[in-house]
Amino acid sequence: MDKDERVETRILVVPDDIEAVKKLWFDYLVWGNDKMQELYGVHPHNPKEAVEQDIQQISKFQPPYGQIILAIYQGKICGLGSLKSISPEIGEIKRMFVDPTIRRIGAGRAILEGLLVEAKNVGYKKVRLDSPKFMEAAHSLYRSFGFRDIESYPEMEIPAEFKDYLLFMELDLTNDNK
Repeated sequence: MDKDERVETRILVVPDDIEAVKKLWFDYLVWGNDKMQELYGVHPHNPKEAVEQDIQQISKFQPPYGQIILAIYQGKICGLGSLKSISPEIGEIKRMFVDPTIRRIGAGRAILEGLLVEAKNVGYKKVRLDSPKFMEAAHSLYRSFGFRDIESYPEMEIPAEFKDYLLFMELDLTNDNK
């Protein structure tokens, strides 16, 4: 990757970026569903309905308690991650996804860094997330930032019958030096 081709990040611009967000969220949920079906024989989401619901409720991913960070590579939105509130002290990262055709260029790391800056700006003391167990590369990224495995948390959005297929993680921002 040349210096001119580095990944950049920026916050979501509504309404300009909504179509790109819809596409990436849909691609993420279809990919995740397909892998869950292949590995575990379950289908946790209806991707179209889930994306429509999240777009209708996009304000939960907006300031003052949330944010959507986009990754841009070669002038194209190639990934995103979302932050929303669980409580005044706890944020949650949702829908971290990078287009599979351009992974391993630092987009996920750049998105996560941006989301953690936003979480600190909001004043969250902790950040949580859930992630399918098969997403081992994502788990390695999260652990490199200091996330640790935890038990499932009551505010998770995924239906309880699918929690055995997920890994739950948390980062204490009060002890974070990143």
